[in-house]
Amino acid sequence: MTSQRRGIHLDQSELLCKKGCGFYGNTGWQGLCSKCWREENQREKQKQIQEDWALAERLQREEEEAYSRHQKAQSQPTITPFSKFEERKTKEKSSKVNTVTKFFTPSTKTPSKKDTPFDTHSSPSPSSSTSRHSSVDSDYATREFIDFLKPLKSGREIFKQCRAFTESMVYKRDMGADELSECVQDFYQNLSDRLHTQFKGSSDQVESVMDEVEKYMMTRLYKDVFCPETTDDERKDLAIQKRIRALHWVTIEMLCVPVDEEIAEVSDSVVKAITDVIEMDSKCVPKEKLACITRCSKHIFNAIKISKKEAASADDFLPTLIYIVLKANPPRLQSNIQYITRFSNPSRLMTGEDGYYFTNLCCAVAFIEKLDGQSLNLSSEEFDLYMSGQASPHWPQSTGASSCSPGSAALSQVHKRLDVLTGLGERQERVMEKARQLESDLIDWTDEVEQKVQSVLESFPAETQNPTATPASGTASAASSAIDSDNVENEHLPPPLQPQVFAG
Repeated sequence: MTSQRRGIHLDQSELLCKKGCGFYGNTGWQGLCSKCWREENQREKQKQIQEDWALAERLQREEEEAYSRHQKAQSQPTITPFSKFEERKTKEKSSKVNTVTKFFTPSTKTPSKKDTPFDTHSSPSPSSSTSRHSSVDSDYATREFIDFLKPLKSGREIFKQCRAFTESMVYKRDMGADELSECVQDFYQNLSDRLHTQFKGSSDQVESVMDEVEKYMMTRLYKDVFCPETTDDERKDLAIQKRIRALHWVTIEMLCVPVDEEIAEVSDSVVKAITDVIEMDSKCVPKEKLACITRCSKHIFNAIKISKKEAASADDFLPTLIYIVLKANPPRLQSNIQYITRFSNPSRLMTGEDGYYFTNLCCAVAFIEKLDGQSLNLSSEEFDLYMSGQASPHWPQSTGASSCSPGSAALSQVHKRLDVLTGLGERQERVMEKARQLESDLIDWTDEVEQKVQSVLESFPAETQNPTATPASGTASAASSAIDSDNVENEHLPPPLQPQVFAG
C-alpha cells in the first residue's frame, strides 16, 4: 500500500505582514514588515520610557516623604548630615533618569570634521575607523559616491551628512544590534523624506540616491555591524550549518521538488542557483546580497519551467529553494539574513521581487530549522535514524501514482538504475571468478607442458656432435666454392695482390 505524499505548501498570505498592511513580513521582525515593526518598536520604547519616568517620580515621592518623617523625628543638628545624604540620593536618582532618557534618544554626537564639501579626509578618529577608511573597498565606494553626487544640486550636503553619520557610528559600536539598526533606519527615513521634498515626488530618483547612500554607508560600516559581538549571530550560523549537514540525506523526492537534474540545462541552472546563494556572503552591501538571492531564485524558476514545461508556481518554488539551500549550505547564512534585515533600505524588503524572494528565503531557513519526520512523510523513528547516520533512506518501488507529479517517474528511474547497477555488480563478480579460474587453468597447463617436454628429452638423449663438425665445415667450403664457380665473370678479374717485403 503506497502512502499519499504531500508537498510543501505555503500560503502566500503567510509571506505578508501580520498587521495586514499588504507589505512583506519577515521572521526577524516576528512576521511584521519593517514599517509596522518600527512602529511597534517605538510604541514599546515609549511605553518603557513612561514606565521609567513613573518609577523615578514614585521613588522621588518616597524619598521626600522619608525626608519629611526624619525631619520631624530628628533634632536640627542631626538634620544636616541627613540633608547631605538626601542631596546625594537625589543626584543619583536624577542621574538614573537621565541615563534612561539618553538610552532611548538617538545620539547626535559626531566627531569634529572639516567643513570643506566632498573632503574625504576626516578628522582624527579611533584607530579602527582609520583602518576601515584606509581599506580599498571603502575608498572605492567613497570615490563612486562622490562621482554620483557631483551632478546633483544638493550632492555636497548629502555627502556631508552621510559622512558625518558614518563617523558618528564609530562611537556607537558598543550598542546592541537593534539600536545600531534603528539609528541606520532613522537616517534612511529622514534622508528619504528630505529627498522626496527636494525632488518633488520623483520616486525613481530618490530610490537611485538611496541605493548609492546605502552602498557608501554600509561598505564603510560593514566590519563593525556585520555579525557584531553583541549578538548571537555566530552561534546561529554554526547551528544552521550543523543542521544542514545533518540533513544531507534529504532527496528531491522527499521534498517533492519538481526538478529533473538529468536535463543538462536544468542541472546547469541548479548549479548557478547554488553558486549565487553562496556568493551572497562575499558582498558587503545589503542590496548586492539581495541581488544574489534574486538571481538564485530566477535560476530556480528557470529549472522548474524546463522540467515541467510550464510556468512554476509558488508551491513549486519554495521546496526547490529549500533543496538548493540544503545542497549549498551557504556560509554565515543567519548573519547574512540578519544583516539584510537590520541595515537594508526598508522599502526594498517591503515590496518588489527582492522583498518577495528574501521573504521566501527566510521561510526556507525557518522550515529547515523545524524540519521533522512529518514534514517528509517519515515516522519519527525513521527520521531519528537518518539524522543520526545509523541508516540511509530507501524508497520502495511505487506501484501507484504519487501526489508529486515528477516524483513517481523520478523514483522509477532511480530504482531502474539501481537494478542495473546491481546487475552490473553481479556480472563483474562472475567475470572476476572466471578470470581467476582461467589463470589457475593456465598455470596447470604450463606445468603439464613442461613435464611432457622434460620426459621427451630424457627419453631421447642428444647425440655427440664432434664427428660431424669437420664434414660440416667441409661442406660449407664446398658450398662456398660452388657458389664462386658459378660466377663466370670471375675469370676476367686480375689476380689478387700478394704481399711483398719492402727492403729499403
